[in-house]
Amino acid sequence: MRSTGLKGHVAIVASRRDALRRVLADKIEATGRLVWEVGCGHGHFLAAYAATHPGETCVGIDIASERIARADRKRERSKLERLHFVRADADDFLASMPERARFSSIFILFPDPWPKRRHHKKRLIKPEFLSALAARSEKGAHLHFRTDHEAYFREALGIILEHADWIRSDTATLPFEEPTVFQKRAARYFTLVAMRR
Repeated sequence: MRSTGLKGHVAIVASRRDALRRVLADKIEATGRLVWEVGCGHGHFLAAYAATHPGETCVGIDIASERIARADRKRERSKLERLHFVRADADDFLASMPERARFSSIFILFPDPWPKRRHHKKRLIKPEFLSALAARSEKGAHLHFRTDHEAYFREALGIILEHADWIRSDTATLPFEEPTVFQKRAARYFTLVAMRR
C-alpha cells in the first residue's frame, strides 16, 4: 500500500511539473536571464521592480492562486510585458524552468519563518535548496534575503556561510527598495545578500 501511495505521489508531482514546464515555456526565453521572487504575494515588490527595470525578465511565484490573480492584475494594469506571475512552489519551479535559463537575481522577502521548532524543516533556506538554486543561477548572481524573524535570519546566515556555492556579500542592502506588506508591519528586519561563486 505504501509503494502505491508513493508511486501516486511521484506521478502527481511529475504531472504538476509537466504542466508548469508548458506554462513557463510560454513566458520565459529558453536561454534567458531571470529575476526571480520567491513568495511574491500580491506582486507589490516585483511589479515596482519590473517597472523600473523594463529590460529584465521578472518572474514571481506564490502557492496561493488568489495572490497570483491579484499580482497579475497589477501586471496587466501596468502593461509590464516582461513581468510574469506563476502559481508554483520553489522546488517545482526550479525543476520545471527552461534548462538553459539562469537567474541573475533572486529575492526572498519575508518568507514564512515557521517559528515552531518542529516546523523548521519547512523553512526555505536549507542547503539542498541553495544547491538547487546555485545550479540555476549565473556566476555572480545575487540572492537577497530579508526577514523580520531574527532567529531565522541567524539560521539562514549560518547555512549560507557554510555553503560552497554562495558567499556573503559586503553589502546588506537590496538594489531596489519597495516595502512589502510585511516590511511595513515590521518593527525591524534583517537583510542578507549572498553572491553565487
